[in-house]
This record gives sequence, structure tokens and C-alpha cells, in this order.
Amino acid sequence: MTKRLRLLPVTTTVLLALALAGCGDDPGDERDGGAWADGRSKAPATSEAAPAEGPPKAEKSGSTPRESPSTPPFVLPTKKTSAPAARKVVDAFKAAGLKVPDPRDRSKDCGPNGTGVGCAQLMVTDAVSVYVFPDEASATNQTDVWGTKAYRAGAVVLNYLGTRTSAAEQKRYNDVLAKLG
Repeated sequence: MTKRLRLLPVTTTVLLALALAGCGDDPGDERDGGAWADGRSKAPATSEAAPAEGPPKAEKSGSTPRESPSTPPFVLPTKKTSAPAARKVVDAFKAAGLKVPDPRDRSKDCGPNGTGVGCAQLMVTDAVSVYVFPDEASATNQTDVWGTKAYRAGAVVLNYLGTRTSAAEQKRYNDVLAKLG
């Protein structure tokens, strides 16, 4: 064998190593000047680096992003005066002898920081959740989303998702709501 044939595997190995080393380079490094998304430099800091401009910003852990000052504040929709209040529906269930364990007013969850379904009022119990929407169209749309685990009467929707309420008990809740209408 000649010397040339022995150099071929070594040359191939070196070229392959160089090619693989270049695969990890991100072409974005040249475009953004080597900075991370939060503005920190990707280059390691050295003792010769210029001091940062101004005092370092303290990061707030657990803070939520704030909206633009030009964005108007979110206002929960209001229910129609003809629709029963969520509390009245839960009270009617209780008066009819139905279980309403651990009732909680969760109306604040109707907005964008909660469930975001656009309801005006929300009362949650361990057996059923009572949503009151501003209009019947919104109630119908949400009932279609929840399917067979929901019942609508006017602008009020009963939701049984996540409960252990049997089909027979659901019918009893539905019947009480229908009579309130």
C-alpha cells in the first residue's frame, strides 16, 4: 500500500468532523449580533468587557405581562334582565331537593384570565356549573362546544363536565332550570 491510500481514511475523518462541527452553527447569530431574545449577549463576559449601561434591571418573578396603555380594560358582559341570576338557579336546585355541594361564585373566571367563555355570571358546585350568558346566541354556541355534557335554557347553560352527576340527576337539574325560564 502506498502512503496515499493510508491518508484517505484520515482525510475523510477530518473533513467529516469539520462538516459536523459546522452543522450546529445558527445563521441567526450573525443577524442579531450574538444576543439572546432578552438582550443578554451570547458571548461570555470577560474582564475587558465594557460595563453595562445603567444599573441592572431587577426581574420580577411570577409577574404577568401588562397590556398596552392604549388597550381598554376588559369588562365582563352583563346578563339580560329576563335571565335568572346564577345564584337564583343554584337556590332553585337546593329548594327542589337537589344537591349543590360547595357553591362558589366564579364570575371573575368568565373573562380572559379565567375560562374565557364570555359568560356574565358563573356559579360552580361539585354537581353542576351554572353559566349565565349575555344572550341566547352565546349560550347556544357554548352548549354546542360542550356537547352532551351541557344543557341550555335561554341564556343559562348547565355544565356537567368534570362532575360525577349521573344522567338521571342531570335530567332533574335540567327540569328545574326549564321551569325557571
